[in-house]
Amino acid sequence: MMGSIANAALKEGGEVIGVIPESLVRKEVAHTGLSDLRVVQTMHERKALMAELSDAFIALPGGFGTLDELCEILTWAQLGLHGKPCGVLNVEGYFDPLLALFERAVEERFLHPRHREMLITANDPGKLLKEMSGYEATEVEKWLTRADR
Repeated sequence: MMGSIANAALKEGGEVIGVIPESLVRKEVAHTGLSDLRVVQTMHERKALMAELSDAFIALPGGFGTLDELCEILTWAQLGLHGKPCGVLNVEGYFDPLLALFERAVEERFLHPRHREMLITANDPGKLLKEMSGYEATEVEKWLTRADR
């Protein structure tokens, strides 16, 4: 899926930067037709560089890697390490179970409601991009009050 999206962006004249660990270059086919392909040593370096280079983050349906990257970038937003918009394109309800888990985390007071609001969701790409373009990061100074404990 990443290759198809990269190819579509390149076809329309977009700039596409790829970041891949050296170990995956050998296991996967690295896209050599990108505007810029950066090979790093570790997955940690990959995620840090992608976060640095990105203006926003959108998760598409995927597996463990997608979920790992989504949760990590949301955690970084929660901690105030970045103020960039984070979204999921909820194609055919793919993320519904995960979103329900996040709602339960709010209900059970494991997640502050304002932190939950940091994740923008839509099932239409245009709508998601429009909502993300108006995003303003919110800061939660105190996650819990004495009454919440």
